[in-house]
Amino acid sequence: MRGVVLAGGLGTRLDPITRIINKHLLPVYDKPMIYYPIRTLVNAGIEDIMIVTGGRDAGDFLRLLGNGREFGLKHLDYTYQEGEGGIAEALGLTRHFSRGGKLCVILGDNIIQGNVVSAVRAFARQDRGARILLKQVPDPGRYGVPTFSGPEIGEIEEKPAVPASSYAVTGIYMFDETVFEKIDRLERSDRGELEITDVNNQYIREGTMRWDVLDGWWTDAGTVDGLLRASQLVADTGANNL
Repeated sequence: MRGVVLAGGLGTRLDPITRIINKHLLPVYDKPMIYYPIRTLVNAGIEDIMIVTGGRDAGDFLRLLGNGREFGLKHLDYTYQEGEGGIAEALGLTRHFSRGGKLCVILGDNIIQGNVVSAVRAFARQDRGARILLKQVPDPGRYGVPTFSGPEIGEIEEKPAVPASSYAVTGIYMFDETVFEKIDRLERSDRGELEITDVNNQYIREGTMRWDVLDGWWTDAGTVDGLLRASQLVADTGANNL
């Protein structure tokens, strides 16, 4: 299995800080933000990773991360997303990197306390389809929210005004090789992006989506409050992935 860290976008929710730096290079306690998702993948046994970046600061990732030797990687590849076309568009850029195999994808601003080893192993045994990680949160309306039909997910609704459950879809996804066919079928949303929720819902409709609940705390550091919270959590309780 190969890994993908999605670290593009303009980080406008962190303006004005991100006018001069990609948000994924900002510090979370004592490490650059991008270190945490990379270590999450490495701790799950993934040794080939691609970083999808964009904006004006793409070269800074290469200067910071080099060839990934610091993380014990076999390979660290890079690709560039022009503009802000959405998570699914960014993932589509990794088509050739995937080599027709399974991918574990993590958003570059997602930081977790524990690890995803058991979920990755379960997905490796899964014949086909996708697997996502959920987490109960006090404000699910900020995220993609699953509705349940018995033990299965019936649908994921993006940022619902009235959430159907207290679970949020974290920014950690596992996909088989058909993800690129599903991306090709997408139409852009009202905000002009290819939405990862629409990809997940295609897997749900074909009956091949599986899910797990993430252990430990989880936060995204994509807002000022989220960045502060992430730093406090890492400082106070540590992150098992670093």
